[in-house]
Amino acid sequence: MKVRNKVVVVTGGGNGIGRGLCLGLLSKGASVAAVDIDASALEETLALSGRDRDRLSTYIVNITDRDAVDALPARVVSRFGAVDGIINNAGIIQPFVRLKDLDYAAIDRVMNVNLFGTLYMTKAFLPHLLARPEAHITNISSMGGFLPVPGQTIYGAAKAAVKLLTEGLNSELLGTNVKVTVVFPGAIGTNIAVNSGVMDTLQLKDGAAPVPKMLAPGAAAQIILEGIENDAYRVLVGPDARLMDAIYRLHPQRAARFIYDQMRALLPK
Repeated sequence: MKVRNKVVVVTGGGNGIGRGLCLGLLSKGASVAAVDIDASALEETLALSGRDRDRLSTYIVNITDRDAVDALPARVVSRFGAVDGIINNAGIIQPFVRLKDLDYAAIDRVMNVNLFGTLYMTKAFLPHLLARPEAHITNISSMGGFLPVPGQTIYGAAKAAVKLLTEGLNSELLGTNVKVTVVFPGAIGTNIAVNSGVMDTLQLKDGAAPVPKMLAPGAAAQIILEGIENDAYRVLVGPDARLMDAIYRLHPQRAARFIYDQMRALLPK
């Protein structure tokens, strides 16, 4: 689905990859409904849209609030007349702690935002997408959705669920006008730790592995948009995601041990 002259909804549109997606879509001639819980972040995205701002509309919505999400399609259709695509990008990580030390409030929050937020958005918009001549659903999983990361076990479980939710949806929609893409970003230079409220758990210990080179959010967004326009089944974003996907397919346990060695310095003793 070429995005020019299409209407696309992007969650997490106030920061990081989500902002990059909004601006990238606008540059390609799409109209964009940017969704975020942070009003000031949405205002900044709007300011950065420049002369394209007339094709950008912002919506302050908590995607874990099912009633608010259910009301969103009507709001977007009222503004733009239709919806042709959604990109479920909003997500948060967990504190870098072992499962035994992770409280249920954090577990619920991570599952609700990453999995149920994606599910609510998909359920709410799917009837509208099925009514269009062509439409697209894109769900952002994570490299941690196919490869275990110590200290991010619940986050990984949520993103693995997003992976299979998306792949199952793809199969269900075969033969329809709606195409479905799942995306696996690697290390991207975003503020996800700050926005997730877990910066205090990211104190590197002695002997920590060097921080990997991160892909810029705008570059990540362009890779994702290229995948959407090619109706890709899956999109791996960044050299680390591509490398670890290949290693994990050949030797899952070795890949998991490699990631453990890279990340263990983030875990409390």
